[in-house]
Amino acid sequence: MSDCIYKNGLNFECQRCSFCCGHSPGFVYLSHRDLTALCTHFDMSEVDFARKYCRWADYYYGTQVLALLEKDNYDCILWGAGCTAYEARPVQCSTYPFWSWMLADNKTWNECAADCPGMNKGRKWSFEEIDAQKRRYDANIPLDRRDFEKMFCEGKEFRL
Repeated sequence: MSDCIYKNGLNFECQRCSFCCGHSPGFVYLSHRDLTALCTHFDMSEVDFARKYCRWADYYYGTQVLALLEKDNYDCILWGAGCTAYEARPVQCSTYPFWSWMLADNKTWNECAADCPGMNKGRKWSFEEIDAQKRRYDANIPLDRRDFEKMFCEGKEFRL
């Protein structure tokens, strides 16, 4: 814990700049929990939601997982004048910027802060609060293509 960059807390307050919601290529991976929450929010089936808002993204070891689409300008497909699914947003979005890799060391945190005007500003988050967000992020496993097909497509290949 002595080298934990957030042992004394970190400052973060969202500035509503939307930088984390777009502007550069990236992936918002969806877990089963995320997909369920989004489908409930939009009153859509998992298959219909995936067809309209998702893509398969390459993940570790050659697997493909469900991820949200991006617009041509790299904004998230759910971004408009704000997040159209804010109440049901994926865990990846709701735990930002307290992701494991961002919390690895001060250098990484500060490099990310160069792009996010809310990092190192605003309210101080306690160790316990940050650790809870980090654990939520780490536990949120993206939905693998094979699992999606088994659960929602009767085992048949699902093309996006």
